Amino acid sequence: MNKPLAHIVRPKTIDDVVGQTHLLGDNKVLRNMVENQKISSMIFFGPPGTGKTSVAMAIANSLGRPYRIFNAVSDNKKKLDQLFEEAKLSNGLVVIIDEVHRMNKGIQDALLPQLESGLITMIGATTANPYFSINP
Repeated sequence: MNKPLAHIVRPKTIDDVVGQTHLLGDNKVLRNMVENQKISSMIFFGPPGTGKTSVAMAIANSLGRPYRIFNAVSDNKKKLDQLFEEAKLSNGLVVIIDEVHRMNKGIQDALLPQLESGLITMIGATTANPYFSINP
């Protein structure tokens, strides 16, 4: 099966990412977090096609931690619950939430205790300003 070019050239680790040196360069915040294995939940905000999800995947790969992608538009609470169970079995999981601004309040409420307990680390990606689009 032929993969799209974007999938083939997608960076596998943070060393493969071109640009974003203010975050991923030597002694910069995200690189230090990855190198020290002390990543916290975060949200990437920017225009479509700028590599938010690709950078999130590269971070998870660089950490050597398992990750799963959750699409807030098409996935549901049942899938999120499955991710929570998987996280319990693997002693932690990075969950990359694409279109995080579209996540409904019920899913946000289910996610919060898992984030607070450290069971999962969330990396969200959004095209909408999270200060206005994510429920408090």
